[in-house]
Amino acid sequence: MADIRLLPQNIAEQIAAGEVVERPASVIKELVENSIDAGADKITVEIQRGGIAFMRVTDNGCGIKHNQVKTAFLRHATSKIQTENDLYSIATLGFRGEALASISTVSRVELLTKTAEAESGSRYVIEGGNEVSFEEIGCPQGTTIIIRDLFFNTPARMKFLKKDASEATAVATVLDAIALSHPEISIRFIKDSKSALVTSGDGKLSSAIYSVLGREFSSGLIEADSTTTGIRVSGMISKPVYCRPTRSAQYFFLNGRFIRSGVVAKALDQAYKNTIMVGKFPACVLNIEIPLNRVDVNVHPAKTEVRFSDERAVFEAVYYAVKNALLAGDTRPQLNLDTKPPKKEAEPFTRMSVAEFKKLNSTETGKPTVAEQVYNIGQTPKYQQPATTSFKDFGKTLVSNKTVNISYTEEPKKPVLETKQAEPKPAFIKIEEPPKTEKPYQQILDIVLDDETKFENATFIEENEIEFKYIGEAFRTYLMVQKKGSIWFIDKHAAHERLLYNKLKAEGVTEVQTLLSPVSVTLSREEHRAVLDNLDLLKKSGFEVEEFGTASVLVRAVPASLVKTDVMFLMCDIAANLVKFGKAETDILDDLYHNIACRSAVKGGNSQSAAELEEFAKKILSDNSIMYCPHGRPVAFELKKSELEKQFGRTK
Repeated sequence: MADIRLLPQNIAEQIAAGEVVERPASVIKELVENSIDAGADKITVEIQRGGIAFMRVTDNGCGIKHNQVKTAFLRHATSKIQTENDLYSIATLGFRGEALASISTVSRVELLTKTAEAESGSRYVIEGGNEVSFEEIGCPQGTTIIIRDLFFNTPARMKFLKKDASEATAVATVLDAIALSHPEISIRFIKDSKSALVTSGDGKLSSAIYSVLGREFSSGLIEADSTTTGIRVSGMISKPVYCRPTRSAQYFFLNGRFIRSGVVAKALDQAYKNTIMVGKFPACVLNIEIPLNRVDVNVHPAKTEVRFSDERAVFEAVYYAVKNALLAGDTRPQLNLDTKPPKKEAEPFTRMSVAEFKKLNSTETGKPTVAEQVYNIGQTPKYQQPATTSFKDFGKTLVSNKTVNISYTEEPKKPVLETKQAEPKPAFIKIEEPPKTEKPYQQILDIVLDDETKFENATFIEENEIEFKYIGEAFRTYLMVQKKGSIWFIDKHAAHERLLYNKLKAEGVTEVQTLLSPVSVTLSREEHRAVLDNLDLLKKSGFEVEEFGTASVLVRAVPASLVKTDVMFLMCDIAANLVKFGKAETDILDDLYHNIACRSAVKGGNSQSAAELEEFAKKILSDNSIMYCPHGRPVAFELKKSELEKQFGRTK
């Protein structure tokens, strides 16, 4: 066995630095957290080449006293804890006293700092753990730390760094989390001399989310704020329709510290269960405020992992905060169509003004205008056609470039207008038997000639006030309803599935049908064992199942609504999910109810009477708890009247 000896100080420091400094992003994290602990409300971060060549962090915090600058770079030197008891109630982001020592060991560091009381500041340069210079200089209050040539003295570790763009992305990710956890601090990030992030520091979480994650993300959020067993959970969560394909948009903070926690993530998933689609994950920015003595943050040097004294209490606090927010703040999704108005050249119809119409004159001098010709119908015309033209058959006159046919339909004689395109021609009408009234066509002419016709005896219904009007069904799947200035599109299968699922959750299976011929189902050994272990739950859900051979079961009864379902396929599906969910009773029952509701619900393409569909639509739109099917698909979409008006160019 080799001799045991103490490691040289420089090697020991490099090993220790490896726990804290993995890449440029970890350096930025430590330095910015120190700035926050120093009370800064403005922090600027600058990097070049992903941070490998150059990093600078500037803050307006309290600064470091001149006689303590060198001490700050010693290992385990800190101002944040003093006694052993302080370890059990850590309120600061940093506390180990390892950051500056570790960073200075593997890079070239320059520090500029000044306190409010001091007349001058301090400049300290240290490279690879060795002091280069220390002097007094003039500088503003706060601290600026410049890091150059990261890992210049440990080339082996350089090989593990990624491309500059990847390292810059990692730095941006760290700053995103810090900006979201501290909306009261203005964060500015400059990458390769270009501004990449600026937050206002106004203290509003919504402002920070907008700056960091963008308008689209922030527009689909719901506010959450709840306190359970002394644990407050606050922040913003995404509406189910805005969920993401990964967990990358989940931000958890503990007393302002960014953390990763399986307990919190599991609580979030459970709260969204039955409202999001399979393979989607909710997005959130949640801060958990918990008494300091109920959590241990001294688990890992990176301080992103924590240990709770009561994980169940944390789970419940997050679950109920998210669940209550969804119940109170989620709304049915809206359809947003393309808001660009149609091009003018594509408009199929044009409208002629009254003034233009009246100015249209005949091509022959002395003849009346077209307007006069129409107006004089029923009176003695100045110009007559041959007597062969009878008004009883039809009458013709030109309106602009269109031919207007005026004919009688039945006694008493009523005029009817029909239009068709025609070449402009002078037309004359001979009236053999004019009606006795002075102006029999005055009503028609008022409509033609007056843009502002008023119907004194007409009753108008404001469309925006209609409470409910069933329009119809499209593709035998989607119901259309007009309600208070909107058109609603309802997926009848998804809506019926959710309706049945809610009923099953509240009442359980109330009707069971015994099969005339029991069905034998062969399963894998694991599935067979899972079914036998959950016979009581299956019976509670309406399935009577018993053991039947080495790897088979016999199904004797099913819920009445599933009599026409392929029992063998259904039991294979249930058995596979029993293996997946293990022994969690609530998960097993949920899955069983999913299967029953999905297979019992009316299918798209099936026909129902209009009366049935109308009553069904009323029930769905009157219950705001029916917004998603158990698989997370939306039940209904709203199309506002204003969106339609934009499409037709009525509004901008």
